[in-house]
Amino acid sequence: MRSATRGLTVIAIVGALLGTSACTGGSDEPSGQGSASAAGVIAPVIVQLVDQDGRTISVGLDNVVDLVAVDPNAWSAEIEDPSIAEYVPGGSRGGASFNPGLQPLAVGSTDVTLTNRSDDSTVVFTLEVVAGP
Repeated sequence: MRSATRGLTVIAIVGALLGTSACTGGSDEPSGQGSASAAGVIAPVIVQLVDQDGRTISVGLDNVVDLVAVDPNAWSAEIEDPSIAEYVPGGSRGGASFNPGLQPLAVGSTDVTLTNRSDDSTVVFTLEVVAGP
């Protein structure tokens, strides 16, 4: 009887060890972080708004343009071809401050005119949306 109990105990310990190693999958990554790393998250295209006058900004279709502005609330935009990109206003939401930005909608090129309501200054540039990142 004693040897039967020892045998069952050894089987239980081996089973527990095998079950634990099967659950870990042999990965050194912390749980829940593997999918974002494997997905290859793309950083947004970040540009200083005041430095873009007359330039061309290139962005992938699956990305966004973050327009860094001193006063994110002051800017509005006119996009020549709204089928290419959409303007996302800056401002405060939920206690956080967000820069204005551009969300690509289709591959192509369009002129963008941004106007600062505080001082009536404008920034005009070309946005080029490409298929890749």
